Amino acid sequence: MFTGLIEEIGYIRSINRLGNSIKFEIESKKILNDLKINDSVAINGVCLTVTDLKQNSFIADAVDETLRKTTFSRYRINQSVNLERALMLSSRLGGHIVLGHIDTIGKILEIKNESLGILFKVSFPVEFNKFVVKVGSICIDGVSLTISDLFNNSFRTSVIPHTFNNTIFREYKIGNEVNLEFDILGKYIEKLTTGKSDFEDKLKSFLSES
Repeated sequence: MFTGLIEEIGYIRSINRLGNSIKFEIESKKILNDLKINDSVAINGVCLTVTDLKQNSFIADAVDETLRKTTFSRYRINQSVNLERALMLSSRLGGHIVLGHIDTIGKILEIKNESLGILFKVSFPVEFNKFVVKVGSICIDGVSLTISDLFNNSFRTSVIPHTFNNTIFREYKIGNEVNLEFDILGKYIEKLTTGKSDFEDKLKSFLSES
């Protein structure tokens, strides 16, 4: 579990493809202080397990399903990524509850400077509209943000300068794809009110194709 508060920006130092999976080596500094093998790390919002440690980097594997649902398959060596270690029970929940389980890929439609922050407009597949509410929470590439405006299949969010300068948001351009995780509370409410979840539909579809 994570909070969506990025601890540092890391860099991809190697990408080794193993069939349909990828083994990433991520250079980092701050999070290596107490990182251990088997720990969870959110890389651009995706929860991965640390499988090996080096002096200035760690190794994590992304399996087939992760590559299908995220932007990982487009990543390249030296690309920067947002990093966050798993939440400790003694930590303050400064963002919102983030699981590191990506729902879909979004696309940046607009970047606009405001008097203080930077406004981003992001599109997403229309079937996820049920999980998006105005002033609700959203996680973009691992960053916990608040939805300021909502449209049919897109939303706007305002990013403060501190977040912009300390995450990969500073590198975004119009057309860039991002990992999106919708608020888990909305998914539980759907489960309680409809008797099923979107996850169950996806699982049945996946099993029928296997």
